[in-house]
Amino acid sequence: MTSKNLYSRIKSAVFVSALLTASMQISLTAYASASPVNSSVDAIDTITYFSQELPTVDSAPDVPFTTEQISQLPDATPIDEPVSKYGNAKTYRVLGQTYTVLAKSKHFKQTGTASWYGKKFQGQRTSSGERFDMFQMTAAHKNLPIPCYARVTNQENGKSVIVKVNDRGPFHASRVMDVSWAAAAKLDMLGKGTAKISIEVVDAVGKTAIAQNTQPAATPAIDNTALFFVQVGAFSARDNAVSLQSKLAGITPMPIEISEATSPNSVHKVQVGPFSDAASAENARSYLAQLSSGNLIIVKR
Repeated sequence: MTSKNLYSRIKSAVFVSALLTASMQISLTAYASASPVNSSVDAIDTITYFSQELPTVDSAPDVPFTTEQISQLPDATPIDEPVSKYGNAKTYRVLGQTYTVLAKSKHFKQTGTASWYGKKFQGQRTSSGERFDMFQMTAAHKNLPIPCYARVTNQENGKSVIVKVNDRGPFHASRVMDVSWAAAAKLDMLGKGTAKISIEVVDAVGKTAIAQNTQPAATPAIDNTALFFVQVGAFSARDNAVSLQSKLAGITPMPIEISEATSPNSVHKVQVGPFSDAASAENARSYLAQLSSGNLIIVKR
C-alpha cells in the first residue's frame, strides 16, 4: 500500500471545530485571523498578538491508528515556495514577548523541546493563512520564515520526519516547536506530549538531486489497481447525500465522497474511502456500522 493511499484512507474530510471562548481557548491561528497580519516582510515591521495564554492540552483523532499505519504517513515534500503574505512580519509580540522572524532559513539548526497540537485546532487558519490539518506533516515555529521545510528528529528515539513550517508558536519559553498530530505520532511523542528534538531546515527537493542525476527519469508505472469504498447511502436527491456526508464528516476522519448521478434515473451515492484492499474496506465498514444503522456495502471501482 502506498503512503498516498494510506493518507487518503485516514485523512479527515472535516472536523467540526468547537467555538472558541475569549479565555484559554484561543490559539495562535485565532490570533492570526484577529490581528493585523496582512503583512509581508517588507510591509509591516511589527505586529502585536493578544496577550492571553495558549492552551497546552490537545487531543488525538477519535479513531485510533495502528503503529504500522502511523509509520506510513507521508512526510512533507520540500518545494520552492514564495514567502507567505501572512505571518512574516519582521517582529511580533505575544504575551509581552517580542519575537523576530529570520530573513532566511538556510543552514538553520536548533535543538530543544517540541510539543504537538491536533484536534482542538483542526480546520483553523494557521499564521500562513492555510487551514491546519492534523493529518499533514506541519509545524509551528517562532522565528523561521513561513513557509519552509525542516527535518525534525526525536533525540530520544532517533525517529525523524520532514515537516512544513506554516504556523507561529509555541509561546512557551521551554519549547522550540509545535508539530502536528501526524508528525508527533510518527516521532512517537504522543503519549509523553513533548520530546527533545533537533531541527534542521532542508532545501527544496530537486536542487541537488537534479544536478547529480542527468539521466531522464523513468516513466512512472500506472497503478491500475481497483479501489474499494464503503457505500453508506444512495439518494435520488443530492441534498440528502450532502446532508449524510456532512453528518459523517463530523464523526469520522475517513474521506467521504459523493458519486454523482450520471442520468435522471441514477442516484447520488455516499461512499467512504478509497481503500486499497477489501480487508481494509471491511474494517472500515465494521467501524461505520457502529455509527450508522443503514445498509453498508463494499463496492469496487
